[in-house]
Amino acid sequence: MAEGKIIEYIDQRKIVLSVCVKDRGNKLQLLTISNHEVSISPKRALLISSATLNTSMSRGEILNKLKVIEKIRTDYMAQASVQDLWELTHEENRAFTYKYLAQLCFGRDITDDHISALVRALFADGAYFKIKDGSFIPNSPEKVEQIIKAREAAELRDRELAEGANFLREIINSRHPEEFPLKDKIIELLIQLALYGKDAPDYKLGKEMFSQAGIKDINKARHLLVKLNIWHEDENLDLHRLKIRTDFSEPVFKEADIAARKEIDTSARDDLTDLPIFTIDGPYTRDFDDALSLQPIEKGYRLGIHITDVTPFIEVDGCLDREAANRASSIYLPVTQIPMFPPSLSNNALSLVKGFKRFAISLFVNFDRDLNLKNFHFMPTIVRVEKQLTYDQVNAVYADDSILSPLYRLTQALRQKRAANGALLIPLPEIHFGFQNNSKLHVSLIEQDTPARVIVSECMILYNWLTAKFAAEKGLPILYRSQEPPQERLPIDESKYIYYVFQQRRKLRPLYIDTIPHPHSSLGVDIYTNATGCLSILQDA
Repeated sequence: MAEGKIIEYIDQRKIVLSVCVKDRGNKLQLLTISNHEVSISPKRALLISSATLNTSMSRGEILNKLKVIEKIRTDYMAQASVQDLWELTHEENRAFTYKYLAQLCFGRDITDDHISALVRALFADGAYFKIKDGSFIPNSPEKVEQIIKAREAAELRDRELAEGANFLREIINSRHPEEFPLKDKIIELLIQLALYGKDAPDYKLGKEMFSQAGIKDINKARHLLVKLNIWHEDENLDLHRLKIRTDFSEPVFKEADIAARKEIDTSARDDLTDLPIFTIDGPYTRDFDDALSLQPIEKGYRLGIHITDVTPFIEVDGCLDREAANRASSIYLPVTQIPMFPPSLSNNALSLVKGFKRFAISLFVNFDRDLNLKNFHFMPTIVRVEKQLTYDQVNAVYADDSILSPLYRLTQALRQKRAANGALLIPLPEIHFGFQNNSKLHVSLIEQDTPARVIVSECMILYNWLTAKFAAEKGLPILYRSQEPPQERLPIDESKYIYYVFQQRRKLRPLYIDTIPHPHSSLGVDIYTNATGCLSILQDA
């Protein structure tokens, strides 16, 4: 019979002290030190004392007795050195009884209280011994180290959670948190949550920290970063998700500054600064990399296409070259631009800015009066832009302009010849996104078939086509862009033009790049490359 016995059992990972008030055979009815009556299976009893308590005493007296026993066992527990016990026993690699370990710890003359204290100490420690079938087995040194490290990591995590939650509360309450060692780590966690939400690597940690801080919505991470002045209100999160750098390193800035002031030998260049050339671009363009000129000549016209020449300024495998290779292209956003080269070059020294001398690779193409291409040649030049025109300005005046009007007729003829060679002319309006002063999104459509855009696009296609022809004839190693004929050519449906364009585009075969030239079906040319976007596309530079 277990009635009156002091019984200890484990409940919710804690050892509970109690006295058995009724033994029902398959159930023990216990009164715990916290004055609760519970019923447990005898198998759950961790320790059963040899001595008994008089259960006929009043409930209060029994509880007082339990408190005295608890105090004695707690005091003994403080004297137990678990690590010393482990040092004495772990090499034997066997199980030890509670009594044996208690005797090692307290000496041979031990009581139930000593045994309980030993069991409590080992159970509370949890690192050096494991309990199994009424015995303790020492853990291996590797296991002990693993448990201790895991425990330290958990303690560190709990501490970081508490400090981080307090930091977040300070921000929410518009107070300025003091500097503390974990600030950078918390900010990195906020960035993770703002960018990736539930897919963030440390989402569970962030969710728990937010919960401790009393913040229910994990999406508040972005708001907190704004309050910390880490991000601004309209931060572009996609740039962060894609790890796109918006700034340049100090070495790149330094090399760009040196390149911008670099003195270049001009002896091998033709000086065309007296030639009236002009650019046609959008109203907010700052990186002007192409310009045009048109001269009436005997029995025809001489078209000039001038592309900024970056090669004298960019050292091969230098900081600028490697940075451009990493970026591959400029990125144009509704309210900003992320250039491939630093602005001191892309918007200034290498840009065909009005009134300044700039280096270019100029293509001159002679046409007869019937606008047939007669011959062409490339030359390194020095140019100076006379006019910086926008698309809208050209569209407004081209019909009566002595240069723009014949230039438009010429580019229309080029377009018609490409169409006759199989080019697919299926332009769609460009969707333009912008933000007004009140940060409201403004969406507009920009027609691609206007005279100004036809002039620019046809001149660029011509330059790229003739560059490819020149390279192929001279055996120069370049990358060619090609495209096989579409799977099917659909009849044009003017009544459902947008639908027709999308359907036809779905029939196009993919573009591919090769060192061997092949036709470009959609453009209607026998050979093609890209060489006109030197400031914004790496392949062209």
